[in-house]
This record gives sequence, structure tokens and C-alpha cells, in this order.
Amino acid sequence: MSEKVKIITTEDGSHSLYHEGLQETYHSFHGAYRESLHVFMIYGLDAWLARNPRKYPIRIFEVGFGTGLNAWLTLVWAEQNKIPVLYHTIDPFPLSKEIYSQLNYIEHDHGIWHYHKYFEALHTAPWNSGGPLSDYFNMKKDQVTLEEAQLYPMDVVFFDAFAPSKQPELWEKPMLAKIVENMRPGAVFTTYCAKGQVKRDLKDLGLEVETLPGPPGKKEMTRGWKIGLE
Repeated sequence: MSEKVKIITTEDGSHSLYHEGLQETYHSFHGAYRESLHVFMIYGLDAWLARNPRKYPIRIFEVGFGTGLNAWLTLVWAEQNKIPVLYHTIDPFPLSKEIYSQLNYIEHDHGIWHYHKYFEALHTAPWNSGGPLSDYFNMKKDQVTLEEAQLYPMDVVFFDAFAPSKQPELWEKPMLAKIVENMRPGAVFTTYCAKGQVKRDLKDLGLEVETLPGPPGKKEMTRGWKIGLE
């Protein structure tokens, strides 16, 4: 898969990748870095913490490790807030070092540049095993599809697959159901996608679904909460 991708620069100056086979980018053209912060950090992780203070460790599941940007921002967040995170991510087609070593995220935000060593550590950590990468961040990477993946109880879901028009199998209701079944009461599901069918399916599966303002260049995004008590 890495042979079919090329590095592009998005409008906020951060890199993304263009997948030639799918004719799709890994992030928004309007800003990869801004999109990850908006969709997954602010409306995902920060939102969950606001509703669930002192409920640690936070268990995060990410569909699509990709460039590692979401994982790296989460590690920085965990270290800065001194909150333990257990991060489980899947990707059947990991990037080669030739690709990920050229990505510019560690230079993009000088305020967190001193966490730069962790970006490569995320990529070089062995697949299909887990362990600590820093004092507050423990990660398990699985080189599997969502259908194959063994899931664990989760508090936060980063659903960052390619768009439904490009990878429809990942957005089918049975795949969403697999995730929702493993979400703990109070867990949040967040995605850049605002497709009506996805929202209807998440609602049918029992989530309290919200349509929220999207990141720059995108009108809307979707978030869903699993309501209930443990």
C-alpha cells in the first residue's frame, strides 16, 4: 500500500498522503493537523474527559493508524495532562519508513516539538503487540482489518477510515455494531464523516448522535455517545 501513496502538503502546511489507488487523501486538503485536532482531540478526547473526569486510564480505539498523527497528538495530550492512556489502533497496510520519515508533523507545531522522538517510536513499535511508549501512553498496534480485529472495552473511538465512498465495507452497520458493542457506558465515537446513513446507523445502534461543526473546509462532522451507567 505504501507504494501507492505520495506525500502532499495541505492548506495549514502539514503533510498528508494521497492514495493513488483509492484516489483519496488521508486527511482534509484544508489542513491535516487542524483536522486531527478538531475532530479527534477537541471533539473526541477533550469532550470525553469533560464528561468523565478522573476516570482513568482512558481506553482509546482508532480505526486507521495511517500517518500516526492522531496517535502522536494523543501521546502529547497524555503527557501534558499526566493522564494515562491505553491506545489500540489497527491498520492492515502500515506505511514504510521511506514515507513516514518524511512527514512534517514534528516541525509543524513548535510548541510540542520536544515530543518529536515519540513520532518515530510510534511507527517503529512492533505490530501485533503492545507496551508503554512513554510514562502516560501505552499502545497496541494490530496489523489487521476491522473485521479481523479483536476489540477491547473502549472509552473513545477515533473512526478515521477512508470515506464511505472509498472504503464502504468499513462503514457498514455490522462493522459499526462491532465497535458500539465494545464501547463502555459514557464512551464517545467521533469521526470527520457526516454522511446521513452513518448517523442513522449509529443512532439505530443506540448512540446519542450529534452533528457538529466540521474542521476548516468541512461543514459538519459526527459524534455519538453511548448512554448508560457502568
